[in-house]
Amino acid sequence: MTYLAAESLRELPMPPYAFGLVAFGIFSLLLYLVLRLDRG
Repeated sequence: MTYLAAESLRELPMPPYAFGLVAFGIFSLLLYLVLRLDRG
């Protein structure tokens, strides 16, 4: 069962560039919030 789960996780639910864009967006938002909170 564990082997089956590991096999199903090998295929990404979205293309690699989509993961990059999502990660970039999240990190940008976090950086913006941190800088904004630091200023205020």
